Amino acid sequence: MTTRPDIVLLILDTQRADRLSCYGCPFETSPHLDRLAADSTFFHFAVSAAHWTVPSHTSMFTGLYPSSHNTLHASSVVPTSLSTLAERLVDKGYYTAAYCNNPLVGVVNNGLRRGFLDFFNYSGLFTSRPNQAGIHPNLLDRYRQLFKRTLAAGVTAMQDIFARSDTLLDFSFSPLMVPLWQTALSFKGNTARSLNDVARLHVERKGVDVDQPIFSFINLMGTHMPYSPPQHFVQRFAPHVQHDKEAQRYLHRFNSDVFGWLAPLSTSITEKNKLTLDGMYNAEVAHQDEQVGTFLNKLRTSGRLDRTLLIVTADHGEHLGEKQFIGHSMSSYNELIHVPLMIRDPSGDFPRSTTVDSFVSTRRIFNTILQAAGIASPAEQPLTLAHNAASDPDGGIVFSEAIPPSNVLNLLRRHVPQLVGERGLHLTRRAVFSGKHKLIKAGESQLELYNVLDDPNEEINLCDILPEEADLLQEQLQAFVNHTTIVPPTADRAADYDDPQVRRRLRDLGYLE
Repeated sequence: MTTRPDIVLLILDTQRADRLSCYGCPFETSPHLDRLAADSTFFHFAVSAAHWTVPSHTSMFTGLYPSSHNTLHASSVVPTSLSTLAERLVDKGYYTAAYCNNPLVGVVNNGLRRGFLDFFNYSGLFTSRPNQAGIHPNLLDRYRQLFKRTLAAGVTAMQDIFARSDTLLDFSFSPLMVPLWQTALSFKGNTARSLNDVARLHVERKGVDVDQPIFSFINLMGTHMPYSPPQHFVQRFAPHVQHDKEAQRYLHRFNSDVFGWLAPLSTSITEKNKLTLDGMYNAEVAHQDEQVGTFLNKLRTSGRLDRTLLIVTADHGEHLGEKQFIGHSMSSYNELIHVPLMIRDPSGDFPRSTTVDSFVSTRRIFNTILQAAGIASPAEQPLTLAHNAASDPDGGIVFSEAIPPSNVLNLLRRHVPQLVGERGLHLTRRAVFSGKHKLIKAGESQLELYNVLDDPNEEINLCDILPEEADLLQEQLQAFVNHTTIVPPTADRAADYDDPQVRRRLRDLGYLE
């Protein structure tokens, strides 16, 4: 029997493709990922199935577009009728472990944890990490875990009053209080520790049966707001912030204003503020790249990298003031849905130093991993990303869906109702990529057409110039909507979605109002 590879799925949460050097960033932000890209099959234009964490991860875990899997909101649960990637792998003998720094995936019980034998969360007060309690804990470890669970339950009970009072809860997450929570919580997890723990699992293989393959899922939050990279990266990418008091005040306000991460700007961002955000984001990209490089080197020197299918991608990107958007709530522009994707494969199905220029969807990561593990069904096999452009079952036509998260939309309706109407923030947006063009349709009638190869920043709307192309892509989009197989949403919300401690972590990251 052929030895099955280890598989690592590394999600760089909130990582824009255009801020990596290998994707054309003019600054040297990503030397370690650049080296990996040069030694991998490099996908020039991967498209995220969705514009934010929950639906995007669910698409990668199920192989379905968001309107099919119907896991669209912070409180959604992946339908039990769908088997997730980890469930499929663990059923066929893989040791499955997750190392997650995003509470929307690692804390809320929305079904994304299903199938993992171990799921380690690195964000918040009550984290669960391998080095806190081993995979097979001793008696002392068990008592420590019991104490943590008891303490967490007590804090939850005390906070119940706040959870049931809108006034007190709003105060808890006001600009005055948010910095306190950011200080108290492990806000963006712990990138270095989580990567070190993954490397230890793959190299030392403690608790793993002899010859048992490992599937590791990693989510890193280094490039997510707020921005506070080490000073030597600030010096390299945003040196003005170190001596410019005005820039420092803007950054402080930005880092503390959770609502500001969700709402579109009422006017264009100033050149100076844009420079600050760009520089600080790039500094976070470089810092995370350095940490990923350390992880990759551990796999290389141990020899494990050459026995591992490694997939590096992002769930979505980030707006930094472009088109008067901040964050990743309500857009289908390339800043959000053009994501990096590189696959390094020991079997040869993904040739080294190869570039794929056609549009591909990140939902097909599901099929790619199942095929590599030797467990894809005949219907699933054609959708592996290992197929070349000539045999692409999607025909180079890719879709992305931006369905407004209900909690964010409700918040915007309360505080900036005029912007909701003016910008059409309540409308479902869908994008279709085909040939060299991309069509965005918002609601029933708002159309934007771009040549994304010549105009990647989407500055010139071609709808009036190329009406025939717009009509053709609109027909493809309508066919997609008509033929999407919709999985009924689960009747239940995530069981712990209303837990005050969970909601606090999500609020601090801007996922809840």
